[in-house]
Amino acid sequence: MASMKKLERHQARTAYLFITPTMLLFIVFTVIPVFMALYLSFTNYDVISKKDWVGLDNYKRLIDDTLLWTTFKNVLIYSVIFVPLNIMISLSLAMLMNRAWRGVKLFRTLNYLPTLTSAVAAATVWIWLLHPEYGLVNGLLSSIGITGPAWVAQTETAMMSIIMLTLWQSVGSNMIIYLAGLQGVPEYLYESAKLDGATKWDSFRYITWPQLRPTTFLVSTMSIIGALQLFDQAFVLTQGGPANVTKTPVYLIYQQGFNQLQMGYASAQAFVLAVAILIFSLINMKISKAEESVV
Repeated sequence: MASMKKLERHQARTAYLFITPTMLLFIVFTVIPVFMALYLSFTNYDVISKKDWVGLDNYKRLIDDTLLWTTFKNVLIYSVIFVPLNIMISLSLAMLMNRAWRGVKLFRTLNYLPTLTSAVAAATVWIWLLHPEYGLVNGLLSSIGITGPAWVAQTETAMMSIIMLTLWQSVGSNMIIYLAGLQGVPEYLYESAKLDGATKWDSFRYITWPQLRPTTFLVSTMSIIGALQLFDQAFVLTQGGPANVTKTPVYLIYQQGFNQLQMGYASAQAFVLAVAILIFSLINMKISKAEESVV
């Protein structure tokens, strides 16, 4: 018994030794900056002059900031289109790549590669792809008699341009997540359904989709958080324009903090965004639990 307890203490010390560097990095680069930003949100800090305590003035200012609420409306529109498309395309690709046919590993890799591309590099390439005169997209449209729009310069298509880019970058990683979920579904369920005369659609509706609910919850939550934190693509592709239709909360925080040097107000905006992410994540969790209880 004594030797067992000694072994357990040794294992515990070893575990703490291994996690200590990670915990120190997390505290230094995440926990401390969060508390510093919280403090700055109650000041008028502008980097140059001495910061003064202003209490809730920054948060009161947010209420009348129409541009801030415009950015939230923009990411809401983006999320309503992006999240369902992301789930549908990722799941469709995963089901296609889950089959044992020749070359499937190569196609899995090709679909995953865009995920490894940096957002800035991908957006730079897509600027050329969506060029109104020389871009590949409009070139393909013109080959079938359609005149393509100025994708990133028109208010009607600017957000769709960002959606196409982010879908191209994100479906690969979500495909891998869904692929892992599909491979975890017991095969005997499909065999039993087949013996009962179930069609492929019945198997998907009553077996695959219910079994993938935890996976879908993960993918949808990550997609919602990513949508609310959208920045790189909007910054490079459209610079928040035209007419602020692609400006996002993170883009606005960046402008307030680093362009206008209003660090205190930018910190307040950041905490409002954090609360919004928490609220939408909880709503998604409630919806997922409600669907599981129905099933």
